[in-house]
This record gives sequence, structure tokens and C-alpha cells, in this order.
Amino acid sequence: MKHIRKISDYAIAGGIGAVAVFGILGCESSENRAQEQGVKQGAFVIIEEGADGSYKILEEYPSSVTRVVLKDKNGVERILSEDEINELLKAESEKIDSGTSSLTNSQISSGMPSLASVILSSAAGAIIGSWIGNKLFGNSNYQQRRQASYKSPQTYSRSVDSFNKANPTSTKSTTSKSGGFFGGGSKNSGSSSSYGG
Repeated sequence: MKHIRKISDYAIAGGIGAVAVFGILGCESSENRAQEQGVKQGAFVIIEEGADGSYKILEEYPSSVTRVVLKDKNGVERILSEDEINELLKAESEKIDSGTSSLTNSQISSGMPSLASVILSSAAGAIIGSWIGNKLFGNSNYQQRRQASYKSPQTYSRSVDSFNKANPTSTKSTTSKSGGFFGGGSKNSGSSSSYGG
């Protein structure tokens, strides 16, 4: 899939090209599921793995479907599958339940963020992992950790602005101060994600 390597180039250059690419590649059903959950758009997210094994959100834009692209420490990019993401989020959900997740436990939040915690910090995580939202809603450590998951404050601001413009009337806006991307969440099962396919 040679075209995958060029996706982040489009995203970094301007974002519109990548959104268009994913709009063509995506499934209509994912958009319908997102709308049922009160989210008008999906999210296109590029997560970068650092040389130290940490992860950061490199770019994030509204899209008609939800996709997570992982750029590993060698610069190789690939789209994470729905199964991969659901498995990561299920494991992180168990950590949240046991109090061992850096997302919710301030005593262990100083370590490097896992891929799952960074996905949950993104708009894609709010859509795909909406069933985890109630566990994160109102958690102050999560709110601080979420913003720190972006490559820079500018990356975070661009994301908030782009989702605000794309979905200004949603009660689950990325700018919600009380709930972040999760804005209250829902208790859907992990198998009924809004991930495009």
C-alpha cells in the first residue's frame, strides 16, 4: 500500500488533501455511527513514535471517517486496524479500572505515554473509545495528560480550532472544559466503534 506513506505528507502540508483522501477511502457506515453518537465528523490522526518509545499526536483533523496513522521511530507509516485499536483500548480500559493508567492516576502520569493512552487523548479516541468516556469524564489528570499528548501546544490548538469549526453546535465539542473530547461519553461496547473500514 504505497499510497499510505504519502498520507502524512498531505496532512502536514495542509490537511485538506489528507481529509479528501480518507473521505474517498472511508466507509459511509462509520459516518452514520458517528452521527448516532452525536459526532458529526470522524477524525484523522497521525501519531508519531519518538526515538525513546514515547508517542505524540503529530497532526489531527476532522474527517468523514476515523483513521489513526502510526509513524514509527524509523519514519514508516501505517494505518492501525480497528482490531489493533480496540485491543489497545481494552487493555487501557482495564488499567483505568485498576487505577494503573497514567491517564487517570497522577502518581504514575510522569512516565512515557503508551500508544493506547495517546489514542484516547485524541479525537479519534473519543470516537472509537466512546465506551471508555465515562471513566475519563471529569478526571483532572486526564485533562492535563490529554493536552500533553500533542507534539506541541500549537498542534493541540490547531486540533481544537479545526474541530470547533467543523462541528460548532455539538455538545461534545473538543473545547468542552468539563469533558474534553469525551463530553460525557456513552456506554457502547468496544465492538461498536465508529472506526471507518
